[in-house]
Amino acid sequence: MTVNASNSDQSTTEAWVVNPTGPLTGDVTVRGSKNAVTKHLVASLLGNSPSTISNCPDIGDVDITCQMLQALGCIVERSNGETTIDPRPISSSRVPLTFSGMNRIPILMVGPLLHRVGEAFVPLVGGDDIGSRPLDFHVNALEKMGAEITITSEGLEAKASRLKGAHIELPYPSVGATETVLLTACLAEGRTVLDGGALEPEVIELALFLQRMGARIEMRPNRRYIIDGVNELSGAVNHLKGDRIEAFSYLVAGLVTGGQVTVHGCSQDRLVTAISTLSGMGAEFEITDTSVSARADKLKAAAVETDTHPGFMTDWQSPMVALFTQCEGLSVMYETVYENRFTYVPALNQMGAEIETYNTPLGSVKGRFVGSSTPCSVVVHGGAQLRGAEVVVPDIRGGFAYVLAAAAAEGTTTITGTHHLDRGYNRPIENFIELGLDIKRAMVPAPPAE
Repeated sequence: MTVNASNSDQSTTEAWVVNPTGPLTGDVTVRGSKNAVTKHLVASLLGNSPSTISNCPDIGDVDITCQMLQALGCIVERSNGETTIDPRPISSSRVPLTFSGMNRIPILMVGPLLHRVGEAFVPLVGGDDIGSRPLDFHVNALEKMGAEITITSEGLEAKASRLKGAHIELPYPSVGATETVLLTACLAEGRTVLDGGALEPEVIELALFLQRMGARIEMRPNRRYIIDGVNELSGAVNHLKGDRIEAFSYLVAGLVTGGQVTVHGCSQDRLVTAISTLSGMGAEFEITDTSVSARADKLKAAAVETDTHPGFMTDWQSPMVALFTQCEGLSVMYETVYENRFTYVPALNQMGAEIETYNTPLGSVKGRFVGSSTPCSVVVHGGAQLRGAEVVVPDIRGGFAYVLAAAAAEGTTTITGTHHLDRGYNRPIENFIELGLDIKRAMVPAPPAE
């Protein structure tokens, strides 16, 4: 948010100011997943009665999605991490243009709106600038189920008298496209077979929620979903599972500063790959039914490549690169999911990191972005002495890497563009303060426009 200062020639913006305080230690409790809660809110549109979602994170994306539902006519009530949505009063098929570019949730509303009112308009999608996330997979799936779609300069318009089941094969296991199919097929006439679907825990959580609403969804081997359409769905209740991105990020906050953080609220099964990767680098874990804790006297370098679930999650990538700067030796990170995920690297180098970027795949997974103008791999020289700097957040996950680097640096770091972090993390300032970090919000001169 930018506001005018008393001096009309100068504008200010909110920033996070970080002064390192040594090892971060203590406990953090994470709430429900950012990548699950908004999809559950959309799914509530399909019910003939209210749905209640509990353990909701207090984040910007929940605010935005609830506001979109209210704009459609839904009644939304929120209290103490619990959100109840009554879709019965829905009175509009159009998500207002004021939500253009805010996040990628509107595209997921197309199928539910077609079922409810026979037409839909959603504005152009937004979200983090982490690479190409085209609507082709969504549009092709919706058209196969009978939707007539027109894309304009403002957004996507769709209409359908009756959606029908179809055989849909995704060229890549896209999380968003899989969710579009699940949300649309459950009320479509007949059977939908989805091949090549995503298997991320948040997708499975959505499928289970739809099943609670009365959907007939079956999972088969080899990324196949079978959905038999039903005539109606009822509202349902769900307590969201913990956010595995936040859980990993706070575990790294302890490791990167030589401390120890215990994360509550996210079960071990959602962190299997992260735990095994960090263990291979020398981290030691204490794991219970309700918590995961990590510590390390010394961490060694590693070579990591992101992949679809159950591989190393792309959203874990930037915190891991921040950790690499404090490990011994040369580490490699190869990104295979999004081609523009290293936009945060220049700022880390500005803070004293030694990170080299490459356009060639430095890993075993088939490179999706060979020939791209943006780097897909980085090599990190460990043992860097980081120093405070003024940095601007490029996206949610890159922004968290800046906080981790600032906590391990010498001197003050001022981070602007922090609305990204508030959009994606539950009470991050409060959590870092609980861990012992000197971090506060402040108004600072706005960075010059590019």
